[in-house]
Amino acid sequence: MGKPLVEVRNLKKHFPVKKGLLDKDKAAIQAVNGVSFTIAEGETFGLVGESGCGKSTTGRVVMNLLPPSSGSIYFDGQEISGLNDTQLRSVRKNFQMVFQDPYASLNPRMKVKELISEPLIIHKYDKVSIEKRVNELLDIVGLNTSYADRYPHEFSGGQRQRIGVARALALNPKLIIADEPVSALDVSIQSQILNLLQDLQEDLGLTYLFISHDLSVMEHISDRLGVMYLGEIVELADKDIIYDHPKHPYTQALLSSIPIPDPTVKRDRIILKGDIPSPANPPNGCRFHTRCPYAMEKCKTEKPELREVADGQLVACHLYE
Repeated sequence: MGKPLVEVRNLKKHFPVKKGLLDKDKAAIQAVNGVSFTIAEGETFGLVGESGCGKSTTGRVVMNLLPPSSGSIYFDGQEISGLNDTQLRSVRKNFQMVFQDPYASLNPRMKVKELISEPLIIHKYDKVSIEKRVNELLDIVGLNTSYADRYPHEFSGGQRQRIGVARALALNPKLIIADEPVSALDVSIQSQILNLLQDLQEDLGLTYLFISHDLSVMEHISDRLGVMYLGEIVELADKDIIYDHPKHPYTQALLSSIPIPDPTVKRDRIILKGDIPSPANPPNGCRFHTRCPYAMEKCKTEKPELREVADGQLVACHLYE
């Protein structure tokens, strides 16, 4: 692994909520609860898990769209958690975000050239440089420069996501946080966008924090994976290790649900019982024990630490102690 570009240390994000209309006491939704990981320059680190596991919240906190409740975030050796708006502006151009919905994330009243040029205007680029950069970015993402005067509703979902990617690239960032960037697209278009992101990574030296619930997508694009459950990372390793030798029961269950294109090949499905517990009232001990087929008494009371159980493979499970 190369030089660390992003370091996340014991990151927590809790959202306080009132227990009742007349109750002044507050509970907290523990969306992210002690997450740590490192992303090396030029790699794609994936966060994967069911809806509601905290992966998107983690991305938004890393992006500084949400303040952390506690913990630290380092970007290129500099701590960026806790910076004020003025301090953040000078470093924010180095990390940008591609959102899930390519239509909702683009202002329908703005033309494509206005959408892409907005970050350039904020950072005080001159008019000639902006026009040149907009045309350059449209070409980079595979769109005709004549599209600059059109509005978002005139494009397909895949084209709108290309516009979103162009906007994210405007300031030559080092890190792209991609939050479910292909989940709203047709399967054939998904592969085009994923291939585009990989080509851009190779050509521009980008680093990705890629967030998705789709393990098939993650297998295609990620280098390393962090598997999240109820606000915590339960397994972390290189992609090939996790896909070939998953250790955590939750990871095993997720992988067993991936469809196999060959109808003659059967895979043993692991069906998890029940729903994900509420992050406002998570279980004691191991948060997965209420759905785990291998749960022991110890799992109900003692929280397992994320530890290395094989070469480069970290797992939070009492089965491997």
